[in-house]
Amino acid sequence: MIPENPYLLLTPGPLSTSKTVKETMLRDWCTWDDDYNLNIVQEIRQRLVHLATSKPQNYTSVLMQGSGTFSVESVIGSVIPENGKLLIISNGAYGDRIIRISQMLRIDYKAYKMPETQIPDLSQIEKLLADNTDITHLAVVHCETTTGILNPVKEITHLAKKYNKKTIVDAMSSFGGIEMDVDDWKIDFLISSANKCIQGVPGFGFVIARTTELEQCSDYARSHSLDLFDQWATMENGKGKWRFTSPTHVVRAFMQAMLELEKEGGVAAREQRYTENQQTLVAGMRKLGFETLLPDAFHSPIITSFISPAEKEYDFNLFYSLLKSKGFIIYPGKVAQSDTFRIGNIGEIFPEDIKRLLQSISEIKFW
Repeated sequence: MIPENPYLLLTPGPLSTSKTVKETMLRDWCTWDDDYNLNIVQEIRQRLVHLATSKPQNYTSVLMQGSGTFSVESVIGSVIPENGKLLIISNGAYGDRIIRISQMLRIDYKAYKMPETQIPDLSQIEKLLADNTDITHLAVVHCETTTGILNPVKEITHLAKKYNKKTIVDAMSSFGGIEMDVDDWKIDFLISSANKCIQGVPGFGFVIARTTELEQCSDYARSHSLDLFDQWATMENGKGKWRFTSPTHVVRAFMQAMLELEKEGGVAAREQRYTENQQTLVAGMRKLGFETLLPDAFHSPIITSFISPAEKEYDFNLFYSLLKSKGFIIYPGKVAQSDTFRIGNIGEIFPEDIKRLLQSISEIKFW
């Protein structure tokens, strides 16, 4: 029997999952068996593409072992040729992570960095694209969970296509929770993870790729284990077979999570729930005297940063411990310029849970 969760994870992932998702991991699976490869892996791959676009004939999907960052690195290291150059747009820790990956892989890049609380300037991006004709690819994070800011990805990728650049979008914390169409948004490679808005558990990430672009990348990879093209070719030719041992229990749990997303009403319904969670949270926190780091126009429904109370008695670790004792886990801040903490709205979380959180916060009187 699965024990009840002692607390809710109000984080950007891993996140609280349903009991039924967890229950699917009680069965063992063989990586060579068709029950696993054909009926689970291949169906997940097809479902991901249909979830991502109204033109599934143009796209394919690849599953990759490891955390979401493994999948980000597999894309950065596998789709940019030796003579390519990447424009990286960064207003947070996860854009900076793409910069670090590019440095480690010795990929030529140009970074457009801005403060964590600012939205990228489209006119500046266009200038960079016009002035740097050697740029071949552009990478941007959709929801930058450093702050919870939502970047204007559709506008950015359309601008990139104006200059014939290939587009890479880290949609780690947004895919499945915010409506998008990768074909309409002109995204060539979209990256996300099992333990985010689809509400699976940690263990693998995935890439939804424009098939014609991925087909060109057969000899670009800078890593053996993170070779995106080879992983895709093996799954295509092997009917769902992974190159190396796959996280079978996690994959089966993800299949269940996809079924539950469909039952909820799809991405539109999930986005509505997450948005209600976030708006309930912000309104309630403001009534309690807290301020958000970002203006409302910049907020995503994924996670929200709050400015820490100025009272000298406030201590995040104490605040965290008291909330944990009441059944809630929150996140520390990750912003260089401000003392903040973060509260996520995604996962098996509902507005009534947010109201219980607000009540618990109101009962903490140590500042």
